[in-house]
Amino acid sequence: MNADRLGAVLWVAQRASAAVLALCVVVHLATIVLAMQGGLTASEILARTRGNAGMLAFYLVFALAVSIHAPIGLRTIVAEWTGWRGRSLDLATLLLAVALLASGIHAMLALYR
Repeated sequence: MNADRLGAVLWVAQRASAAVLALCVVVHLATIVLAMQGGLTASEILARTRGNAGMLAFYLVFALAVSIHAPIGLRTIVAEWTGWRGRSLDLATLLLAVALLASGIHAMLALYR
């Protein structure tokens, strides 16, 4: 893939992931506010997340959006500030994306199980 095409794909991916993140953040914060106003304790909240496939799916989407959005933005910042470009930067960005996704999945599974 040439640099112009890659740039266009990354631009679209970051904007799309930003839209998903915006929705996820609103839902996440609303859930926190409702849980706190309802007087739920941490153990009651955890009891509701255990085995809840809907919560697992929601936070999987959240983690996936983060793992797409953040590395693309950091790639752009690193390239602008340091001049680092090319395949090595692309690989570093990909590794960051994989690490973010893996840590998100790990956290979600800990709450689900």
